[in-house]
Amino acid sequence: MARPNGVVIVSERYWAFAGVDGSLREGAMPQPRELLQRIPLARGLVRLYASLAPLFKRDGVAKSRERWLILTALIAPLVLTAFDGPWSTVAGITLSVLLVATILRGRALQLHGAEHRAIAAAEARRLEATWAGTARPSRFSPRCGTNFAALALPVTFMADRLLPVGPAVWSPVVVLVFSLALTMELWRLVQRSPRRTWRLLLLPGLGLQRLTTREPRLEETQVAMRAVEAVLRLELA
Repeated sequence: MARPNGVVIVSERYWAFAGVDGSLREGAMPQPRELLQRIPLARGLVRLYASLAPLFKRDGVAKSRERWLILTALIAPLVLTAFDGPWSTVAGITLSVLLVATILRGRALQLHGAEHRAIAAAEARRLEATWAGTARPSRFSPRCGTNFAALALPVTFMADRLLPVGPAVWSPVVVLVFSLALTMELWRLVQRSPRRTWRLLLLPGLGLQRLTTREPRLEETQVAMRAVEAVLRLELA
């Protein structure tokens, strides 16, 4: 997760935030019940919850004001669907713009590319060369959240038209929750399947990463690599 002032790297058990100012913060990831992690659809929602933990924990990487803004932007569209009129559309667009501006402010785009490069360096066992700048792994990642968002949009569009839910106030909530859970199941399948045909579903997200990432400088890559090193150290301790 790229932040305006640093990079968060997470594993199943730990997270670490490395700041551009040289700071380093570490924490433990939530551990949901094992049963929930085995139930289809439910396990996807559990994983989404866990992925946001470094943001929303009181001792996490986001300040209180930013946590409230992100939470409001996530919940508001569900509330606004209960009201008709152009003002609800304007409010929804305004909140979306504020959320994107909050997430992508500062050096977030460059650090997003650095995050991908650092993870690719670890997976390719080229950490030393990447730190020195003699290797430059790709800034595009098949596991980026941008790819998940690109999958979630068509899934939500189809669910909104095919799910047998009536025009009730709670219907958008059902559609959204089901869509996110189903997208995560599809996401898991794409990531784990050895068949390259499944990887075609990632092409829209990989293309979108040309907008959500920028080519990082070496010092920005090193910020992300410090977070990777911290997580690896915690995992191997």
